[in-house]
Amino acid sequence: MHILVVNDDGPPSNQSSPYIHSFISSLQSAGHTVSVVLPHTQRSWIGKAHIVGAVIKPTYFRPGTLHQDDGTTHTRPLTSGSSGDEWILVDGTPASCVQIGLYHFFQDRGPVDLVVSGPNYGRNTTAVFSLSSGTLGGAMEGAVCRRKAIALSYAFFSRNHDPEIIAGASRLSVKLIQHLYNNWGPEVDLYTINVPLVEDIEKHKIMYTTILQNYWSSGSSFQELEVEEEEGNPEEHEEQIRSGEGDAHDKNGTTIRHKHKHFKWAPKFTDVYQSVENSAPGNDGWAVKEGYTSITPLKANFMQAPGPEGELKLSKVHTTMTTITERKLLHFRAFIDYDDPYVQPLILAALNARLPAESWSRTFSNADLPDPSLPLLQFASYEALAFDHLLSYPKSSLTNAYIIRKALIRKHYLSDTVSSWITKYPTSSLSSHVKPAVHFELDYAEFLDEALVEAYEVHQSFERNAKKQIKDREWWILKPAMSDRGQGIRLFSSEEELTHVFEEWEDQESTTDEEEEEDNENDIDNGSSGSASNPSLGDKGTSTGKTRTADKQEDHRDYIITSQLRHFVAQPYIHPPLLLPASGHRKFHIRTYVLAVGSLKVYVYQEMLALFAANHYVAPGEEGGEDLRKHLTNTCLQDGSREGSVQRFWGLEDQQSEDGWKEKIFEQICAVTGEVFEAAARGMMVHFQTLPNAFEIFGLDFLVDAEYTAWLLEVNAFPDFKQTGDELRDIVRGLFEQVVDVGIAPFFGLEGVEGAGEGMRKVLDIDLGRR
Repeated sequence: MHILVVNDDGPPSNQSSPYIHSFISSLQSAGHTVSVVLPHTQRSWIGKAHIVGAVIKPTYFRPGTLHQDDGTTHTRPLTSGSSGDEWILVDGTPASCVQIGLYHFFQDRGPVDLVVSGPNYGRNTTAVFSLSSGTLGGAMEGAVCRRKAIALSYAFFSRNHDPEIIAGASRLSVKLIQHLYNNWGPEVDLYTINVPLVEDIEKHKIMYTTILQNYWSSGSSFQELEVEEEEGNPEEHEEQIRSGEGDAHDKNGTTIRHKHKHFKWAPKFTDVYQSVENSAPGNDGWAVKEGYTSITPLKANFMQAPGPEGELKLSKVHTTMTTITERKLLHFRAFIDYDDPYVQPLILAALNARLPAESWSRTFSNADLPDPSLPLLQFASYEALAFDHLLSYPKSSLTNAYIIRKALIRKHYLSDTVSSWITKYPTSSLSSHVKPAVHFELDYAEFLDEALVEAYEVHQSFERNAKKQIKDREWWILKPAMSDRGQGIRLFSSEEELTHVFEEWEDQESTTDEEEEEDNENDIDNGSSGSASNPSLGDKGTSTGKTRTADKQEDHRDYIITSQLRHFVAQPYIHPPLLLPASGHRKFHIRTYVLAVGSLKVYVYQEMLALFAANHYVAPGEEGGEDLRKHLTNTCLQDGSREGSVQRFWGLEDQQSEDGWKEKIFEQICAVTGEVFEAAARGMMVHFQTLPNAFEIFGLDFLVDAEYTAWLLEVNAFPDFKQTGDELRDIVRGLFEQVVDVGIAPFFGLEGVEGAGEGMRKVLDIDLGRR
């Protein structure tokens, strides 16, 4: 969900604001979209105040290393497209931070679902602390703006900030926030949470509490400070002496002098601690004293709201079957950790939209399951999936990835998959929708002749091309078999050009970074990236191999390390592609999302994307054909504005020469998709091992030629959804809702919502007998 975080302690500081950075990192790790607006300096004890007449001016904070005071503040925000976190700092109050964050920044991230104020540097228990708390004031402002809001405070017992203890408090806070958000009391406007900073806090009790009513009892909370005589302006001091300033008279004419003083806020906290010691159990002060986490529901008028009482045990939530509309559903736990802030909220939204709320609940670790055999959904990045649990509990554990599927996702394996299938079934649709490929292994350019010994098709093409002008040649596309994001893709039409590609990589590999950067910057300034005889182009537009260095600065290296990437695939280049006048005659490919379920059903998601190159298309070998911007359709490689680069496939213009061309392309895509998955499942069972308790989303890329034939380019696991952008986010949202309908709900015995699965076309339904 989208969470706005404010506080009253200001930006990260080991001295005055030691918890905010850890907490935000934990929220982001849990997949939430986090927007941050903080006071630019300490604003504690200010309550829910706004500064009348003040002009609030923002600055921009870029957080540094966790627990290190190395963040930087800037007067201007990052430019569009820049990477890295950036928080807003304002010279205002916590309540002002809420207003500014809700209505004046982050509109592109969608509406804020929850306001979290904190974590405060110190407890906010009892009435005395709560009534003056800027942390509670920020949450109160969120509540009166009709947002769910939570005030979060960490009660420290030592100023030695142990990172492990802070991390534990942050993890617990994230779990509590998720639980409260999902189980929000109908009469509650906001919650205030107090977490004691003690070891193993995640194992301590969590208590619903009241706020202890207490009072100051030791007189003034201000300390008098003597004003030194040398302070002040000399002229003002002289005037005071001459005019007798400060004198006053009572009715009898007696002079009364007010001594000039300064005052410093210095409350006597012994009043608070004594009131807690004298109180009965059940209040917030008592809970923190006992080492328990305290939760208090509030109304936005400082009145305690009705709510649960006693202990809250997170591990006991939703462990039994729940009756819903007079039927019982099997409740499952969901471990959602996709490690992508674009995708994670969409997965959670899909589960909420398509399943009854009582049918599932979040878990943040498989270890949190009271019983490992309980139903569990894992929807996470591949590296985060517990495949041992998946294999141990095939009837109750479901995950979003197959363990082995390189028969599809590795280019050289996909080539073998298609070739073997066509050999067995010559009339297969794959024979007319997948270009034949030559696979070879190569470490260094000097061994190219040996590597191509059996590449008969390539040698024959070279012989034919030797008699042709460059613009009339047959072109081939070279793809490193195990790279992604377009790295190392090249075009060639002769053996000399292919040799030059590898020699160029080796030369570039040996140059210094400084020389390399200078050379590439000159190329870019001149508007070229190669020659007409060796353009760096790709069918799919993934050609430059541009990567990013650790400091996120542009790295214009356009080569691969051949000694590390040994496998290569060469295929005939698809020319001419279908070009649409309304889209500027730009080359495009179609991104199709495909869902594979169990052993084995395959579905094509009907909503598809068209990804366009930045500039109009020119064929390789022709004048201007060396300009990569005419060929790159992978939007992650496009610099500057990407306006119009990603479009809805079904919104593309109609063609007078071919009625219903989009419907015909879709039918071709469905046929090819079903057959390529069957070819992998039946013909390459060692390299594509389906499982009955797994599903996976793949991104298949197709290029349409001028004859309206769809050619399969590649199959991607864990496709890069964020390239879809915000404008077409609804397409990805709809995809995940269909995945819930088709891939998740049936496994757990749940009935889907009305219209479940209507956005999917089933293209394969076989049973490989794997249980």
